[in-house]
Amino acid sequence: MTRLTMMLAGAGVASGLMVGTAPAARTSAVQMQVAGVAAAPGLDMRGSTGNPLAADSSILVQGGSLRTWSYRSPSVEQVQVVLSTEGRPLDADIELWQGPDNTPCKMRVYVENGQLRPFSAVVETPRGPNTIAIRNIGQIEFPFAANVVAEDVDAPSAECLDTRMTIQGGALRTYPFDPTVDSVQVLLKTDGRPLNARIELLQGPNNNKQVIELYTEDGLDRPFFCILETPGSGNVVRVVNTAPVEFPMTAGVVPNSINQQMSYDAVLGGDVVLGGDAGW
Repeated sequence: MTRLTMMLAGAGVASGLMVGTAPAARTSAVQMQVAGVAAAPGLDMRGSTGNPLAADSSILVQGGSLRTWSYRSPSVEQVQVVLSTEGRPLDADIELWQGPDNTPCKMRVYVENGQLRPFSAVVETPRGPNTIAIRNIGQIEFPFAANVVAEDVDAPSAECLDTRMTIQGGALRTYPFDPTVDSVQVLLKTDGRPLNARIELLQGPNNNKQVIELYTEDGLDRPFFCILETPGSGNVVRVVNTAPVEFPMTAGVVPNSINQQMSYDAVLGGDVVLGGDAGW
């Protein structure tokens, strides 16, 4: 019995050592793997960007969906709305909500190519709180990226403010631009009356590249300012006052950026094709 007891006790000690040491060995192995990952060169444990604030703040708006941006502070007096796509058409409704059932500004935006001509406009938001609502009214196959910022907002230049011209109700004005003009400033304003207008960017006869249908309840308190991208040649901005004759408005349309590298020389293989309609 004494020998049997000693053998069982020895086996128990051996099994206890095995049970007690195995978790320690596994734990040390796991700790070594984590330490190896943490010490791996070039790997940032905070994520791919390192700083989450450095990432793009744009939000993807799927077709048929709605996104809102709310600003409770009355110090936010204007915001800039930027919409873009990956080359597909863009069709959106943008509204400014101030209080229940109050929409002092709204617009309908269409862009043929949201990558080549992204939409950028400034919405006046005096006397907060205010909410910007952006709805993608296109199909589900046409999402776009939306971004609303309240800092570093674009402002019209002195030339744009000084060259404003009156457009009577029901009238229109056209502004052709040189091929060297890459973008155009558009400023619409009234003397305090409602503002109803349509802004069109044409490139060729009846070829709308961008259309903005705008309504503002007070064109003096909430003027409209946007920047239209105008790549290529033959760009014409057409501004139509869709209000009755009792509601005139002023419009300033001037170049925003000019491409000094644009060449006026003929390009072989461009718009003219030898051997096309003309015979030899």
